[in-house]
Amino acid sequence: MDQAAQTSTEEPVVAQEDESTAGVSRLSFLATGVAAGVGATLLGPLGRSATALADPGKAGLSKGDAAILRFLAAAELLEADLWQQYNELGGIQDAQVPGGSGSPRYVSALEVLDEDMSQYIHDNTHDEVSHFTFINAYLKSRGADPVDLDRFRNLPSSKATGAQQIGRLTNLTELTVDTSWWTKYRSSTKNPDFGDKFPQAVPGMAAGRFPAIPRSDSDLEPANHIQAIANTAGFHFGAVEQTGASLYPSLAQRVSDPEVLRVLLSIGPTEAMHFQTWHDKAGNAPPLTDPTSGLVFPNLNAPPLGGEEFKTNLIMPKPTIFLRRSLPVASIVRPTNTQGAALATFNAVAAEELFRGQPKEFFATLTGLANAADAAARHGR
Repeated sequence: MDQAAQTSTEEPVVAQEDESTAGVSRLSFLATGVAAGVGATLLGPLGRSATALADPGKAGLSKGDAAILRFLAAAELLEADLWQQYNELGGIQDAQVPGGSGSPRYVSALEVLDEDMSQYIHDNTHDEVSHFTFINAYLKSRGADPVDLDRFRNLPSSKATGAQQIGRLTNLTELTVDTSWWTKYRSSTKNPDFGDKFPQAVPGMAAGRFPAIPRSDSDLEPANHIQAIANTAGFHFGAVEQTGASLYPSLAQRVSDPEVLRVLLSIGPTEAMHFQTWHDKAGNAPPLTDPTSGLVFPNLNAPPLGGEEFKTNLIMPKPTIFLRRSLPVASIVRPTNTQGAALATFNAVAAEELFRGQPKEFFATLTGLANAADAAARHGR
């Protein structure tokens, strides 16, 4: 039986009710580093509802739609965790995004990229927390299990003044950042959906492991060292958010429920807004060589980049090939190929060492969520 036949007769999935999941507090997550009230197991047993068809938003979710939402909830949880760490040291701490106390020298280095960086980091953090909180609550409202990754909050915090000392899901101290997103969105002849590859904007970042936040107060000097850390963060911001910008339209092609489609089509564009913001800021990273690590940030307006296509103030997607090479070029999010999109996204992020230090169980759990999302198919396809 093919995949479409298997999924076209799915019954809606209903999870066992758990009163501990009735509320999910964004502020509690940020203050303590845990997603409060999410008590259901990540991949626990799933029950069945008595009816297969009902009004969107009222019946249980199909197995495929629930799997897609669970993977997205996990992705947003991981994003919220990394953005919280950035905000504690480089953003604005307030009632919306509490937790840290800031690192003035790190903030100053980030402000070289843009004087409003602290506000942007704050707002991106708040957005990602709202996304995972909403998706988890929505899963529960439709009778499905929300996602809980609390058992993996074991990675250490930065020891720099300003950071909370709590367990983390993500590592920002030894990143291998893929900066090919910079060249990918400027190409007018290539598209990753066609198998095309793209050169790195900052080759050194893809060839080693570098901090994107100060690991301790000793990282706050010399000046070019802390600036290199801020530059690394600026390019990592773009790498993270371009992934989200592609993930939502890729998975939206697989959902069946109109309301679930509305959720994906409503959240996905905000990820693209984030990406364009960070694309702009990364272009302001000053050329330098880190005297501590040797990492080189090139002049982005000089060869082998430079020229009309690589001007740093060109931040909107260049029109490129889409669907078929015989069609006219179009300005698009890229990639949006839905085949294997969830697993490809997780593998790409994992390759950047974002989860360095996590146990095999973590990778098995996230791979399982990704595979389940990729196996989903629209009813009738």
